[in-house]
Amino acid sequence: MRVLALETSCDETSAAVVQREGGVTTLAGLSILSQDVHRIFGGVVPELASRAHLAVVGPVVDQALAEAGITLADIDGIAVTSGPGLLGALLVGVTWAKTVAWREGLPLVGVHHLEGHLFAPTLEDPLAAPPFTALLVSGGHTMLLDVPAWGEYHLIGETRDDAAGEAFDKVGALLGLEYPAGAAIEKLAATGDPTRFTFPRPLLKGVPHADRFAFSFSGLKTAVLRAVQQCSDLDADRAHLARGFQDAAIEVMVAKTVAAAKEFGRELIVLGGGVACNRTLANALRHATDGIAHVSVASPRLNTDNAAMIGAAGAWRLVEGERHGYDLEARDTFPLPGLVAPVGVQP
Repeated sequence: MRVLALETSCDETSAAVVQREGGVTTLAGLSILSQDVHRIFGGVVPELASRAHLAVVGPVVDQALAEAGITLADIDGIAVTSGPGLLGALLVGVTWAKTVAWREGLPLVGVHHLEGHLFAPTLEDPLAAPPFTALLVSGGHTMLLDVPAWGEYHLIGETRDDAAGEAFDKVGALLGLEYPAGAAIEKLAATGDPTRFTFPRPLLKGVPHADRFAFSFSGLKTAVLRAVQQCSDLDADRAHLARGFQDAAIEVMVAKTVAAAKEFGRELIVLGGGVACNRTLANALRHATDGIAHVSVASPRLNTDNAAMIGAAGAWRLVEGERHGYDLEARDTFPLPGLVAPVGVQP
């Protein structure tokens, strides 16, 4: 099955062509157009994002089809991110997908954005298949999942406040870095002194048993704020502050993910979401799981918001027989399909 996929949940307009045969999905064409207009505002402006998607969605789709060397006549199904995300931005993609599916008489499926992130590594790593432990970390989400099978997701831990990516961006603002700040913090941290600033590791030690897989980043962010306020020379300490923050955030994420994999007996860990572009995080997770589990993480272009991951998840659902009608709605928030309450996590 050859699937055309579309992703417009935030500030990337992306289209992709994937093909699924014999249970294996391959990427044939991918186009991603990022919106730089938001940089000067220090965050994504929803109205601007929607207008930008509307202006370029057609050419982005054309580019993906051209890269794959096909036309719409060669497509067997349409997949589109239906949420969660910015409602106006999602509407552009969902409306386009429904219109083309109706015009071409093609089956349509809406895909949950987070499920796309779970499928992203499958396009590059043949070992990325259930069962596994997953750490999804982005600007809007931080959660640990046990995944015994595709479409069956057991939530075992999530953030109590800020998402990891949100914390990176907010700390970046405190350090005077441009939005988004994740890559800049990692680059700065590489030259920082790990002993200059030591920040708390929230919910890592001495916490109730029921909180052992929970995350919290607001206190860490506040600790960095106080350090910045007390800093006499921010230029001299900027790299050290970045290092202290990143070390604390990564230590917590790695420790909890490894503990979850051990508790559930998983030999595969999937790391997904925009924060997974952080090579320091990926390397730390690999180091901590050496001999215990294989860590599967997609390349940066497949970890940031993109249509390839939506195509991979959508192709699986289409092959499984799932279809959505032309009344498919964009939703700014809704649960991950197949998500169930914590299983096997005893308080």
